[in-house]
Amino acid sequence: MSNDNQDNSERIALWLVGLVVAFLLVSVTAFVVIKQRHKAPAPAPVIAALEEALYDAPLSGEIVGVVLFGFAESAVPADAAPELAKAMAILIAAPERKIVIAGFHDASGDAAKNAELAKERAKATRAALTAAGIDAGRVLLRKPESTLAEGNAEAARRVEIRIIE
Repeated sequence: MSNDNQDNSERIALWLVGLVVAFLLVSVTAFVVIKQRHKAPAPAPVIAALEEALYDAPLSGEIVGVVLFGFAESAVPADAAPELAKAMAILIAAPERKIVIAGFHDASGDAAKNAELAKERAKATRAALTAAGIDAGRVLLRKPESTLAEGNAEAARRVEIRIIE
């Protein structure tokens, strides 16, 4: 009988731990989504300065998030919140670090339009992070990248978030 009581106690404890973890994950995701939807516009000079300066070093660093976009869309999808939350958690834990956001596109169609769309996706991702409280100076943009023509079309419509020193 004592083993049954212990087993029940362990099950209850595991359920409680699982519920707490699920609650925390939902809370962080909701925070990011709410901040993104209710963002205050940044001052124009700061935005203009950030848009002009692109991170031009070779693409490196650990990928901490990948945001997939719909066809011809540049708005950050709601299901990207967990990817953004991972990047935010790293930046909050290590205030000296920065991230680089690189937008990707496939090789089909008009190259200039695709590159502009990839850039808009990267800017939207940066805007979501800064709206959630991340300092814009820690979020660098990289010039748009083209993927190979034979790759998956959905994977080509992505933004990679990489952590750098």
